[in-house]
Amino acid sequence: MYKPDSKWTWSFLGIALVQAIVVLALELYALIIFQIDIIKFPPADPDDPYARTVPVMATVYLFGMLYFLILVWDALRMRNTIQIIGLCLGNLSLMVFGAAEPKQVLDAINNDNLKLDDKDPTLYGRLIPVEAAIPCVLFVGTIVMSFVARKLYNEFAWSIYKHISADLRMKKRYMTYQIYIALMKFDFYFFLGFAMQLLIVITSQTDVEFWLTIAAIPIVIFVLLMSGYWVRRESLPGMIIVIIIYVAGLVYYFFKLVRIWAPGDKFKLYQPVNKELTIFAVITILLILATIFNAVQCVLNFEKGLKPYLLTRNTVGDEEKHYNTEMPSLPHSQAPARMTID
Repeated sequence: MYKPDSKWTWSFLGIALVQAIVVLALELYALIIFQIDIIKFPPADPDDPYARTVPVMATVYLFGMLYFLILVWDALRMRNTIQIIGLCLGNLSLMVFGAAEPKQVLDAINNDNLKLDDKDPTLYGRLIPVEAAIPCVLFVGTIVMSFVARKLYNEFAWSIYKHISADLRMKKRYMTYQIYIALMKFDFYFFLGFAMQLLIVITSQTDVEFWLTIAAIPIVIFVLLMSGYWVRRESLPGMIIVIIIYVAGLVYYFFKLVRIWAPGDKFKLYQPVNKELTIFAVITILLILATIFNAVQCVLNFEKGLKPYLLTRNTVGDEEKHYNTEMPSLPHSQAPARMTID
C-alpha cells in the first residue's frame, strides 16, 4: 500500500483531500436546503427539470471529488507527472463548471413552476453565496496544486534520473503510452459525469435516451479497460476497434451538443443544466480528440521494441517498484533501461 514519502507528495495529497472535503460540505449544504424547500413547497409539476438542478450538480461534485482523490493517489504512487498535470487541468475544468452553477441555481429559484423566490425569500441569500464559494475554493485549490505539481515534477525527475534509458526514441514511445493511459482515466470521469447528468435530468424510463445512456456506461468502461490491454500487447485489430469507437463517441457528443441547444421539447428538458452539460460535452470532445491522436501514435509505435517493457515488471527496490513512469528493465539486459516522462 503506497504512502506519500516526501513533503511535496504529502502536500499534494493533503491539498486534494482538504479541497474535496470543503467542496463536498458546501455542495451537501446547498443540496439539503434546496431539497427542504422542494419538500416544503412542492412544485406544480413534480417532473419539472428545474427541481433537479442542484441534485445534478451535487452528483457531479460527489463523483468528481472522490474520483479525483483516487487519481491523485494513483499519480503519486506511479510518480506520473503527466497525470499530476492533468489533475490540475481537471481541477480547473471543475472550477469552470462551478462558475456556471450560481446562474443555473438562480434560474431554478425564479422558475415559474417552482416559485421558490416567492415561497421562501431567504433561500436566495442562503443558497447562492454557497454555490458561488465552490468555484472560488476550486480556483485556490488549482493554484496551490499547480505550485506543488511543479515541485513534484522536479522531485520525480531527480528520483528517476539514475534509471533513465539511453534510448531517447524508446523514452518518447513510452511517454506516448503514458499520456494515452492518463487520457483514458480522464475520459472515464468526464463521460460518466456527463451520463449521470443526463440520467438525473431524463427521469422517464420510457424515454429511449434514458436506456441508451444506461447501456453506454458498461460498454464505455469495457472499451477503456480493453484499450489499455490492447495497447500494451500491441494488438492492431483491437486498437482499430477502439479508435472507431472513439470516433463514434465524438459523433455522439457533437450530436448531444446540437440536441441540448436545438429548439423543441428536449431544449426545455435540458435547459436547467444546459450550461453544465455543454461544459462537460466540450471537455469530453477535446479529450476524445487527444485520445484518438495518442492512440494513433501508440499504434505507429507498435513493433518497435516497446512491448517487452510494457509487459515486464519493474525490478527496482521495494520503495520504487510501483513507480510506473520508469521504464522497466528487461531480463538479461546489461544496464537498466528505464525512463522518465519528463
